[in-house]
Amino acid sequence: MIRPPAVSGRFYPSDKKKLALEIEQFTAAGQAEKKASVLGCIMPHAGYMYSGHVAGAVYSAIEIPARCILLGPRHFPGGEAMAIISEGSWQTPLGDAQIDSALATELKQACPLLREDRVAHQREHSLEVQIPFLQYLAPNLSFAPVVLATHRYPDLEALGHAVAQVMAAQKDPILLIASTDMNHYESDAITRAKDRKAIDRILELDPRSLYDTVNSEDISMCGYAATVAMLVAMRDLGATDAELVRYATSGDITGDRDEVVGYAGLIIR
Repeated sequence: MIRPPAVSGRFYPSDKKKLALEIEQFTAAGQAEKKASVLGCIMPHAGYMYSGHVAGAVYSAIEIPARCILLGPRHFPGGEAMAIISEGSWQTPLGDAQIDSALATELKQACPLLREDRVAHQREHSLEVQIPFLQYLAPNLSFAPVVLATHRYPDLEALGHAVAQVMAAQKDPILLIASTDMNHYESDAITRAKDRKAIDRILELDPRSLYDTVNSEDISMCGYAATVAMLVAMRDLGATDAELVRYATSGDITGDRDEVVGYAGLIIR
């Protein structure tokens, strides 16, 4: 089954040539540099005009293998709280991106909390906006998509352990991507201060501390659950270093500093 795009023409161009040109511009700065070998990365998922330069800075700086696991939030009601798709492909203006059926099946077996569910993915943009970048930079891409609507720490921890177990068992390299925007719809100054607290916890590779900080500081980081699960997996896999590649807010683009959204791009190795 082919999943049609939900936000093509809104979050990114629906025209193939225009989309490729945008991605080329967003990733141009890192094309000549030596690529970093990483276990995972944390990426924003807003419209490309707002956060494409942050995503591009990360994607152009790292080696992107042919196989990826994507974790992100489910912004809309409907579907399972921990939803995966294990067959088919996702359509974008750059072509069809294949789901890695073997990888997705192993994830379901390792984490029984995951449920096969297309409804949860149908309207969701958090993973979709990553796909054109990955297609452009890794043409043979296949991926396993997971969206989350649960915020129970034990469930996120279980998912993280399962992801690490599956990644460790593969002969080929796997890139783990957590998709999240940072604080939403407060002033630029407040957003930057709140985001700094969350980013510091990520740099410490501390999933529990990130979970507690987001909740205690009222940080509206939409994909923090995915990021927590990702950090659990990273620690299991022996990650020792995290780096903030680029940070921005929507105010940097619009000039409106009263209500902004924060965007952070990080790599973990």
